[in-house]
Amino acid sequence: MIHLPTAPWAHYAGDLAAWSSAALAARWQHRRWPAEAGRLAAISTPSYFVSLALGALAGAWLFGSANSLRSIAAAPSHSIAGALAGGIVAVELWKWRHGIRVSTGGGFALPLGVGIAVGRMGCLFSGLADYTYGTPTSLPWAVDLGDGVGRHPVALYEALAMGLFALVCARARVAGQGWALHHAFHALVIVYAAQRFVWELLKPYPPLVGPFNLFHFLMLGLIVYGITWWRRADRGPG
Repeated sequence: MIHLPTAPWAHYAGDLAAWSSAALAARWQHRRWPAEAGRLAAISTPSYFVSLALGALAGAWLFGSANSLRSIAAAPSHSIAGALAGGIVAVELWKWRHGIRVSTGGGFALPLGVGIAVGRMGCLFSGLADYTYGTPTSLPWAVDLGDGVGRHPVALYEALAMGLFALVCARARVAGQGWALHHAFHALVIVYAAQRFVWELLKPYPPLVGPFNLFHFLMLGLIVYGITWWRRADRGPG
C-alpha cells in the first residue's frame, strides 16, 4: 500500500493546473493549425461560447449534485462528466438553431484530454474530502488517503487513460490521420466515457440499478452520442 499526502486545497491546485495545461495544449494546437480556429470563427458567434459555458456549468452542478446528494457526502458538487454532457447538449441545440451540421468540437479534444488528465491528479491528492476516491483493494498499488485503508487510485487510472488519449491524439494529428482531423471530439467523448464507465465500478457511489450508478448511465449516453455523431459526420450533410 502506498501512503499519499493529501490536502483539500490540492483540488483547487489541480483545477488551476488543469486549466493551465489545457490552455498550453490549445496554444500549441493553434500555432500548428491556425486555420482550425478560423473555421470555427467563421461559423460561430459569441453566443456559441456563451451557450457552451452555460451548458457546461449547468451540467457540472446538475449531475454532480444529483449523485452526491444521494451519497454519504450529501452536499452539492460539480462533475467534469456533467460539464462535458451539459456542454454537448447546449452546443448541439445552438447548432440546430443556427442550421449547422458540421462538427465544431475538434479543436477542444486535445485541450480537454490534457486538462482532464492533469486535473485528476488534484482529485487524487485531495484525498477523502474530494469524494472521488476508489473502493478498498489489496492490490500492491492501493493508496492510503489518510484513513489507513488501501483504495483503488481511480483518479490516477483516469489521468493515465486520458493522458494516453491526448498523446495518441496529438501524434495522430501531426501524422494527418483522418480520425484525428475529422473526429477528434467524437473520439474524446467515446474514450472518456468508456474509461469512466469502468472506473465508476470502483467508486463507492450509490447505485441506481444493480451495480450501476448515475454516471454509468450518463457515460452510456455519451458513448451513444459519440458513435452516432461520428457515423452521421461520415455520411455527410443531408
